[in-house]
Amino acid sequence: MNTKTIVSLIFCFFAAVGMAAAAPDDARRVELNSLKSRLKYQSGEIQLRDGLAAIKLTDAFRYLDPAGAETLLTGIWGNPASQNKLLGVIVPAEFDPFDPNAWCVIIDFSEDGYVSDSDAAKINYADLLKEMKAGTSSANEERQKNGYPPMELIGWAATPRYDQDSHKFYWAKEIKFGDSTEENTLNYNIRVLGRRGVLVLNVVSGMSQLSEIEKATPEILSMVNFNAGNAYADYVPGTDKIASYGLAALVAGGIAAKTGLFKGLLVAILAFKKVIFAGLIAVTSLIMKVFKKKPASDGGSASIQET
Repeated sequence: MNTKTIVSLIFCFFAAVGMAAAAPDDARRVELNSLKSRLKYQSGEIQLRDGLAAIKLTDAFRYLDPAGAETLLTGIWGNPASQNKLLGVIVPAEFDPFDPNAWCVIIDFSEDGYVSDSDAAKINYADLLKEMKAGTSSANEERQKNGYPPMELIGWAATPRYDQDSHKFYWAKEIKFGDSTEENTLNYNIRVLGRRGVLVLNVVSGMSQLSEIEKATPEILSMVNFNAGNAYADYVPGTDKIASYGLAALVAGGIAAKTGLFKGLLVAILAFKKVIFAGLIAVTSLIMKVFKKKPASDGGSASIQET
């Protein structure tokens, strides 16, 4: 996704915020309840993308298919429609999309080829963080030129961890937008490496939910796996495509080799919309608190990852 596309999506976000603020609360409440009734949660074993991978849900989680994911993310939480069809969403069993503290895991697949993990033991995450901070800072001039808030990468919310046996990788970043005094953004990422690409799992949440998500991560990791024939160990040297990036690039702002760090701005903006639209059905004081903010200067308070 290039910078122009991201800027366009951010513009859509601000336009949607304005429309939401002007819309009658009762009408929006009716619409939201109607959309909520269309969410069909599934349990048990879920097959993804014609057998590419499977999710074996525990009793603590449920699943929404691609249509349900679109209803949740775009219809209820007000995000722009995804350019590529998502594989679905994992939610806690007690999930309520209207709860401001609700969180979910968005699932996608990046078919860029086999990602070599040969650099796993060589990555210095302290040095990588410094490079990412510098890259984030250098991109701020472009962001502000287009009328959007600067972004600061505060640091690791959870240092990257890679399991060499399962080929699963996860980390989290803390991000601040503009002069916001609100809760910083949590950018929590989980990656499952496979034969032809990477399963991309990104968590929609706020910094205050970090401990809850960290506690749930091992269970989430155990539930999601490639099926036989698509697993990392099934890679055929000389035949299968090899990705043009390694593990370090997966950490550096999504797939850094393709998109750089501008993705992080979109990530936080989308999650902020979740908070705003959920607020429309909450008590009046919460609604007023949300819409007294100036999105163009503070950027938001929670995070969703987007690939």
